[in-house]
Amino acid sequence: MNLTVSRRTFLGTSLAIPAFAYAPILRAAQSDLSQLSDMTGSAKPITSAERIERIVRAQALMEANDISAVVIEPGASLTYFTGIEWGRSERVTGAVLPREGEPLIVTPFFEEPSVRETLDVPAELRVWQEDESPLTLIADWLRERQLASGQLGIEETARYFVADGLAARLPQMRTVSADPVVRTLRMHKSTSEIALMQIATDVTMAAYRWIWPRVEAGMTGPQVSALMNAATRALGGTPQFSLALVGEASAYPHGSRKVHTIADGEVLLMDCGCAVHGYESDVSRTFSYGSIRSEVARVWETVARGQRIVFEEAQIGTPAGRVDDAVRAFYESKGYGPGYALPGLPHRTGHGIGMDGHEPINFVRGEETPLAPGMCFSDEPGIYLPGQFGVRLEDCIYITESGPNWFSEPAASIENPI
Repeated sequence: MNLTVSRRTFLGTSLAIPAFAYAPILRAAQSDLSQLSDMTGSAKPITSAERIERIVRAQALMEANDISAVVIEPGASLTYFTGIEWGRSERVTGAVLPREGEPLIVTPFFEEPSVRETLDVPAELRVWQEDESPLTLIADWLRERQLASGQLGIEETARYFVADGLAARLPQMRTVSADPVVRTLRMHKSTSEIALMQIATDVTMAAYRWIWPRVEAGMTGPQVSALMNAATRALGGTPQFSLALVGEASAYPHGSRKVHTIADGEVLLMDCGCAVHGYESDVSRTFSYGSIRSEVARVWETVARGQRIVFEEAQIGTPAGRVDDAVRAFYESKGYGPGYALPGLPHRTGHGIGMDGHEPINFVRGEETPLAPGMCFSDEPGIYLPGQFGVRLEDCIYITESGPNWFSEPAASIENPI
């Protein structure tokens, strides 16, 4: 079993931690872990019928935006439309969604059987040999379909060599962003998507409830992360990230290369998430181990109020940036900032979430997109005091016809942070 801790790839957390560094603490927890049971049995994967419906809706948006076809490389968007779960390499596998008809799937000849294992919609699959170009194959297919003119939409994460190679082979086409199609659809979650995100969040919260009583003085952040990931797996989730920032490391949103140990009165900031059938959770909690310092309690309460301001402001039709503005105005009234300055809140107030842990759009200054039903966001207006400590409380919300709902209930108090 690979027990390497999954970490967000930011300064101080980009290095995988070898299993031997925390194996003893996992062995000690085995009896407790064995009492946890899978919570995901009721989770229903996205159906083929829903993926087909997404393609139909995409084609309507392509028609409305005068886009002849959309090119998608492996990643969440490819899975979203086709079910294909695949990684990226120099050997191109991908999909082309035409304005009408079934999509095209291209993949190396020797990968076809593996690609078909997760393909979940009717599609034409064409293969290319090692001495052939997949981009020429795509261009030829578009000509056959009489789609080799007009605009070719490129999904926002596609690599430059794919977009540039297609542009060279399709001189009568203009490459444009596929955001009006792909981003528009993925931004608004269906009830089945929200249900999977809810289960993922329930798993993360159950793991938090399990781990907090087991945190002990002398533990390091990596050891706590290892326990969190082990609990998440036992509960049926697939860990995506597990940050456990101790003491001064909590003052930096994604940590430090320094290793700190838990002691009385020390801050422990955790930021953890998992996936269930491809949909993610993201929950942060800030604890104080043992005694609670007055300055930590004061910042904790301010952040908790910031979270409530986000929830109050996140109403249908409100520009997303206005949510960020409201929190910063409150923090500035308390002496933090101004704006993104430290001590204060140096990152956006929240990000979109779904199949990716971070998706458009964000609660960030200047974002004019109005909130609408089906949008999902993190609510995480932290406060960080460089050289001292930081507090981040994060729960995700989804927008309904009547306003925002929580995926997880915010922490009640610093004494009862779960």
